[in-house]
Amino acid sequence: MSLKLGVNIDHIATLRQARQAPYPDPVDAAAICLNTGADFIVVHLRKDQRHIQERDLALLCKYFPGKIHLECSTAPEMEKAALKYKPFSVCIVPENPGEVTTTGGLKFTPKTNKRLLEMIEHLHKKHILVSLFVSPVAADIRTAAKLGADIVELCTRDYSEATSAKQARKLLQDLALASLLANELGLEVHAGHGLDYHNVLAVADLGGISCMNIGFSIVTRSLFAGLPTAVSEMKELL
Repeated sequence: MSLKLGVNIDHIATLRQARQAPYPDPVDAAAICLNTGADFIVVHLRKDQRHIQERDLALLCKYFPGKIHLECSTAPEMEKAALKYKPFSVCIVPENPGEVTTTGGLKFTPKTNKRLLEMIEHLHKKHILVSLFVSPVAADIRTAAKLGADIVELCTRDYSEATSAKQARKLLQDLALASLLANELGLEVHAGHGLDYHNVLAVADLGGISCMNIGFSIVTRSLFAGLPTAVSEMKELL
C-alpha cells in the first residue's frame, strides 16, 4: 500500500512574491498537485508571510476542504488564522526569526508545553487534527502523546543531510524506532524535511509512516519536468 503524499507548495508562493505578481497562484498549483497524485497540500504560514499569505490559506481551505495541512508556529496570530480558516490538519512547528527553513523539531519546555496544550485544545474544539513536528527521539514522541497530539511528523533533516552511508543507516534506525514508538502510543506518523527523489525510498520502506510531506524537491523538479510529472514521479516512489 502506497504512502500518502503531502506536497508543500510554499515555493510556488516564493516565486510569486519575488516579483510581487499575482502568479504563479498557489491555488492553481494545489489543483494540479491534487489531480496528479498528491493526497494533501501543505503550506507554512509564517509570521512574516514571506511566501504563503493569509489570503492563500483562506482560498485553499475554501476550494480544497479536507485537503489542506497547515504548518504554523504557536504565535497567537497563527492560531487565530488556523481557527478561522479550519484546515484539515495543523502541524505546529518551531519558528525562529531569520531562518531559511525550519531547523529541527520542537523543543519541549514547561512554558512551551503549556502553550501547546492550550493551542491543541482550541484546534480540537474546531475538529482540526493536530500534528507536532518532532525530532525522532523517544522523549519527544512521548511528550507529543501526553500533550494530546493526533500526529507526529518526524523531522528527517539530519537523515537527508547525512554525509556517509553509515550515518544515514544510523539515522534511519532512529526514525524507525521513533515511528514504532509513536504507533504504539496511538499516534499517526508523518515524515518530512529535506526528502527528495533519491533519499525518500529508504524512509518509505521503514514502515509505520502513513504520509510523507515533501515540497522543495518537487517544486525544483517541476522547473524542468513540469509540476504534474514532478508530483506523479514522487507519488510513484511512495
